[in-house]
Parts: sequence; structure tokens; C-alpha cells
Amino acid sequence: MPGMKIEIINGPNLNLLGKREPAIYGSERFDAVLDALRNRFPGVTFGYSQSNVEGELVNLVQAAGENADGVIINPGGYTHTSVAIADAIAAIGKPVIEVHISNLLSREEFRHTSLTGRYCRGSIMGLGTGGYRLAAEALIEILKK
Repeated sequence: MPGMKIEIINGPNLNLLGKREPAIYGSERFDAVLDALRNRFPGVTFGYSQSNVEGELVNLVQAAGENADGVIINPGGYTHTSVAIADAIAAIGKPVIEVHISNLLSREEFRHTSLTGRYCRGSIMGLGTGGYRLAAEALIEILKK
């Protein structure tokens, strides 16, 4: 859909993608993921931001609610702890897809609960960085309707 804007927001430690625990998160850096999305969906403008700070992520979600048609978010460790980010997602009135590179359900028990996912249209996990592509496809379909 031409003119569509999707904002991608990554949370803590995702700036280390490609270096951090490659057995869990893979060796692909996020700039390669973003380049692949832009090449695959040339009619979509992808914005991108990352923060390790909870309050900054709240601000980024709120800004995306004003400036984007839809949001892909990987809240990282805040998935399991941040009522503030969950509330921001609920407040913006735009479709949000939650992405996790690893399968949270196969990891430590505290990772099995997503406070943020409750307010998202859907969640994708365990499919590596390909989850971002799937989230983009889902948002494009949702926004076409």
C-alpha cells in the first residue's frame, strides 16, 4: 500500500543484535533486517528506533501513534515487566504487532508472560528476525482493510 508508514521499535539489548548470544538471537545485525524489509516492501516507509530505557520506549510508542499507520514492537525484557509500555500501546489506537526473535515459551518461566502483548493485534515469536517480515506482512494486510 503506497504511502503507508510502519514504525519499528526495539527495546533493550536489541542494539546488540548480531553480537549478543548468537545461539539465541542469530548473527544478523538489525540494519540488515531493516534493509531487507525496505527492499521487500518498497511502497512502505519503515521508521526505526531502539532504546534501552523504558520511558524512552513509551515516548517512541506515543510518537508512532501520531506519525505511523502501524507499529512493530519488540519490547525485549520489558515485555514481561512494563505496564507503562503496555499502557502506551493500548493508548495509541493503531495496530501493533509484537515480535520476539526467540520463542519465549521455550525459555525461562518469567519470559512466558507478556504484559505488552495483551494490547497488540498479534504476536510473533521464535522465528528469528524473519518475524519482522511476517509482522510487516500482517500489518500491511490489516491496514488495507
